[in-house]
Amino acid sequence: MKIIKILSIVIILIGFVIYTQYPKLNIIAGYAAKNMSSNVFIANRAFDHVHNTDNKVPSIKLAKTEVNNSTKITTSSVFGILSRKAFFREGQGSVVIDDTFDIHQEFLIPKRTKNPSTLPYPYGSAEPIDTVFSNINYTRFETAIDSAFIENNQEFLKNTRAVLVLYRGHLIAEKYGEGFDKDTEFLGWSMAKSLLATVIGVLEHKKGFDIHAPVSNFLPLDDWKKDKRSEITTHHLLKMISGLAWEEDYTKISDVTKMLFLERDMTLSQTKKELEFDPGNHFNYSSGTTNVLSGILRSQFDSHQEYLDFPYVELIDKIGMNSMLFETDMEGNYVGSSYAWATARDWAKLGQLYLNNGNWNGTQIFNEKWAAYTAEPTKASANEYGAQFWTNSDGFLPDAPKDMYYADGYHGQRIFIIPSKDLVIVRTGLTHKNRTGSYDIMNSLIKEIVGSIN
Repeated sequence: MKIIKILSIVIILIGFVIYTQYPKLNIIAGYAAKNMSSNVFIANRAFDHVHNTDNKVPSIKLAKTEVNNSTKITTSSVFGILSRKAFFREGQGSVVIDDTFDIHQEFLIPKRTKNPSTLPYPYGSAEPIDTVFSNINYTRFETAIDSAFIENNQEFLKNTRAVLVLYRGHLIAEKYGEGFDKDTEFLGWSMAKSLLATVIGVLEHKKGFDIHAPVSNFLPLDDWKKDKRSEITTHHLLKMISGLAWEEDYTKISDVTKMLFLERDMTLSQTKKELEFDPGNHFNYSSGTTNVLSGILRSQFDSHQEYLDFPYVELIDKIGMNSMLFETDMEGNYVGSSYAWATARDWAKLGQLYLNNGNWNGTQIFNEKWAAYTAEPTKASANEYGAQFWTNSDGFLPDAPKDMYYADGYHGQRIFIIPSKDLVIVRTGLTHKNRTGSYDIMNSLIKEIVGSIN
């Protein structure tokens, strides 16, 4: 009888743990499956390398993952209790799917024109010109690049994977960590926000889109028309000052983790939220907000195919970012908050486009004022945020120029744009530090690179 009681208590405890932790296990399994699927099928990385690095992080390492190369289905399970699947679609990337998702349906493929240019990189596909500048202290410069990969403090865990520097439109540095090279596609995480903002800028330039018009003019948001949410504009969304409620916390079950790993249509997550502040008065960083922008973008086209084509035809392929793949959710919406993949070279092209104020080899991709708009500090953000780009106007990175602005992604993905120095710096990695610790690494890198140029 005593043994039966003990077993009963153990079973009850196990049941309690499963009940209370099930939502978290759901997200862990979803993350593991999605991350593995995208790395294998987009970045062409070996399963073992992804398993022993990217997925071997706190919580995610609990998941057991398998990839079926024939079906393009990746399955992850946690303790054998719960499993999630990710599915790879040509042209739209990998997506975490639910039981209602039909993997046999016909998927649209975005129109691509990957025509290699004979111009040297960055404006073409040919190898870059080997250029030496007399005003660069190359000893200090090369030390700065090398130092980005040196783990001189185990607690920092830099895990730098790529550093690339463009100066005056020339590639002057390019270095990769072990297992990565110039052909490796890197997940930008929230650098995708900056990419999507650029697409909105192109939409404004090409189609006269009004970023100051109410969002409810474009999306079927009847509830918004009944209260102050009717005042929210695309401008408010770009600046993250919509006033809508949102919790952005990747360490627990929050609005952002539920959206990324549970939702079919990620453009709707933020629209369901109530207003906490009047539009325009309060800054709240929100991945849900960016995905509303993706929904607005889709509303501007008569067909899904036109929506899928637009970012590639009018931006990505036009500047030769041929490696770029912008992933979609189950409903075929671009996940502008988080999921875009490209080589370090192609991420740098986006930075160079902004350095050129939207001009690419004589073609104006977006209005020349758009770069200034994205870099203009938002007062409600304590001047740290522009429009889907972060800014350094108040010297958050104290040793970096104050005119610098940048795309910023989870785990230390960055595109730094420094107009006063004619510099673009790309850094990718798997940095397991909080925001302050990560920025210590970035501040040091920029300080030394900028300091080496007279």
